[in-house]
Amino acid sequence: MKERCSSVFRIEWEFAVKPGCEERFEQIYGPAGDWARLFRRGEGYLRTELHRGQQARRYRTVDFWRSRGAYEDFRKQHEMEYHTLDEVCAALTESEAEISHSEAGDTSTAQDW
Repeated sequence: MKERCSSVFRIEWEFAVKPGCEERFEQIYGPAGDWARLFRRGEGYLRTELHRGQQARRYRTVDFWRSRGAYEDFRKQHEMEYHTLDEVCAALTESEAEISHSEAGDTSTAQDW
């Protein structure tokens, strides 16, 4: 089922997780994890999705916001908390990359990648 909004900003990240860190990574980056709890402090946050890749230890997260402005405001207002959590989480990953961001009405995501 697709959720429709007039304007939704989505930002997608890809991670290679260190061996043995998959469970902790899923806890922190999942829809009820530390990142989602932090994002919920920002006005305009909608949800986070966590997808496991076809390759071992590969993951993607997709964060949905009402607008790019809402996401940017959140980043400014919670810069210290964001960077602190990012530093803690760096110990779980071999690599991290923002792979896309877009603003559109369709918030559906591809399940297979």
